[in-house]
Amino acid sequence: MNKSWMKPGATLFAGSLLLVACATDEYGNRRPLTETQAGAAIGVITGAAVGAAVADKSAKGAVIGAVGGGLAGGLIGHYMEQQRRDFEKLLAPEIAAGVIRVKPLPDDRLLVGMTSETTFEIDSDRIKPGFHSTLDKISGVVNKYGKTRLTIAGHTDSTGSAAHNQGLSERRAQAVEGYLLSESVYPGRLSAIGYGEDQPITSNETEESRRRNRRVDITIIPITTEQS
Repeated sequence: MNKSWMKPGATLFAGSLLLVACATDEYGNRRPLTETQAGAAIGVITGAAVGAAVADKSAKGAVIGAVGGGLAGGLIGHYMEQQRRDFEKLLAPEIAAGVIRVKPLPDDRLLVGMTSETTFEIDSDRIKPGFHSTLDKISGVVNKYGKTRLTIAGHTDSTGSAAHNQGLSERRAQAVEGYLLSESVYPGRLSAIGYGEDQPITSNETEESRRRNRRVDITIIPITTEQS
């Protein structure tokens, strides 16, 4: 599994084609392109596809261009704080029920975590239909605040073999990634990774602790001008 935050090559190029018909404002919301901007976008897309295949730095720069530029200075903290408040407002019922957690992380990052037993059936990577509405809310906020990249990480408890847990965690992370893609989240912003049983947040000694360790975490990271 590629652990880098950017997916280069064909995926980036395909996702970038979506930008020919739209641009973004300072919050990543879509707006129509002018004729001049549309022509420029085609050139940027072509260059991005080539650059992503050559170097990771070029790929990161392409994503910054795709979302209309990175964040800088004091705007970063404000942007991420507003995003956190939106998540907490929309996901209030899920947070109260203990199936979603939203918390700020160092370096202006944000965590949106979900318990696997709420999201998936036992030992399954198929998202429960009843959780679609929650992922729809998450997708809506993610699309509103487009100047971010997302690392989707799957985790398991220590029950079962390490190899099985690793594969399950990867498939679950990919399932959540696929759902966000289906909700029009730009592909270049997403990466999925599985950690299996290697990163527990508590012991695996009780059923309650194992339940907490079975999770999918989305780490939301601001795209800044320094990443170009």
